[in-house]
Formats: sequence, C-alpha cells, structure tokens
Amino acid sequence: MKTKICSAFLALMAVPFFAQTGVGINTTNPLATLDVNGTVKIRATPAAPSLPGYQILAVNQNTGGDFQVSQVNPQLIVNSAISQINATTGVSTSVYAARKTSGTTLIDLGVLPNGFRPVNFVTAERTLGTTAVFSDTDNAYVVPSNGVYAIGFSFRYGTGLQASLLSSAPGVAVLRNRTGTYTLIDYRSFSGANLGLLNLTISEASVNNLFTFQAGDRISFGLTSASVLDAGLIGASTTSFYIYKVSN
Repeated sequence: MKTKICSAFLALMAVPFFAQTGVGINTTNPLATLDVNGTVKIRATPAAPSLPGYQILAVNQNTGGDFQVSQVNPQLIVNSAISQINATTGVSTSVYAARKTSGTTLIDLGVLPNGFRPVNFVTAERTLGTTAVFSDTDNAYVVPSNGVYAIGFSFRYGTGLQASLLSSAPGVAVLRNRTGTYTLIDYRSFSGANLGLLNLTISEASVNNLFTFQAGDRISFGLTSASVLDAGLIGASTTSFYIYKVSN
C-alpha cells in the first residue's frame, strides 16, 4: 500500500513539469519549447556538403531585447548583400536601364567638364527598373545607396561613320554630380583614321566599368565636345545605358 501511495504522489508531482509550455534554462518562465537565458555553445557540428537543401539559422533581436532563432534561406542573404530586392518584381531596386532609338537631344545644363551635355533620357524610355531611381528633371540616375555599381553606356551618332570630327574628338562620357560638384568619371572618344584626303570617324563608342558611388550621387550619360555635332544626326542616333549595384 505504501508503495502505491508513493508512486501516485510522484506522478502528481510530475504533472506540472510536463504541463509547462517549454524548457527553461536560467529562466522559470520559458516562452518557447527551449528558452535559454544566457550564452550558447555548440560543439562538433557537421559541415554541410552544399547549400541547396539547407537553411541557415539566424538570430533576430526584438524590441524587448530577446533573441529568436529562425530559419533563413541562404539566397535571401545573397540578395540582401547585393542590395534591397523589390518584393513585387524580384529585381534589385538599384537596377535601371533605358534606350532611345529616335528623338535624341542633348540637354544644356551650363558649363560642364569637357563640354559635356547629357542625353535626354526620360523614365518613359526605361527598359528595366523603377521610376524611383531616375529623375526627369536633370535626366539623371539617382544612386539609392552607397556601394559599387556596374555601368554600361553606348552611343551611335547618326549611321556610326562620319567623314570628319577627328580633330575635335567628341565621344561618350559618364558624369557624376555629387552635391553640386560635377566630375567626368569615364569617357571614350570616337575613334577613326586619316586616309589621305579623307578623315573617317567611327562615331560609335561605349563605356563599361565599375564605380564607387555615394547615396544621392546623380549620374548622367551624354557626349563630350558636343558643340561640333550636327543636331539632325543626333536626333537619328541610338543610345542606351544600364546601371546596377554589385556590392556594398
């Protein structure tokens, strides 16, 4: 009889323990299945052979100061490292591309380095990206965050071949406006050859490079020594650019 009474008593003592919502270490009020109030050390963890099929455990601090461990897809970390991703399109919000096949004009913004004048790109001509990173006011891309950006810009003047212009050396260029200070960060002159009595200019050039920008920098795409170019041929020209963030 005494043995049965003791067994029943021990069973009743165990009921509150199993009724708890979780196990607490250094806490009497666990808020999860395992609630650790203190540092954690894990030894001898196996190495994953590859990322596919695996999730990464990450810690998120809430406003109360507690940390919660959650699963994170490794691809999310890759996306975040590049830049913020548009939740609707899945495209980096830094990406922007535009193209003009007719109606090209050059904007006169006053005295700029090497006679630079930007092309009249507008948001209606974009092929990729959001309007938030481009300004129709000065036809410039507005850098959304600090980092390294890839840029490509091409311009074909008229048919791409001219029988002059070699001495004036016009070409394509990329301009950075940083708080009112204008700097040509890259340019390529139209190439050509002197064939005795005839100067031929290949009036097609492109820029492809990486640049470090600051948030708020305004990037324009246009031509240098533009005053020697014929407005009619400029209007019949084709031009395009792209820009996107590749690293912080």
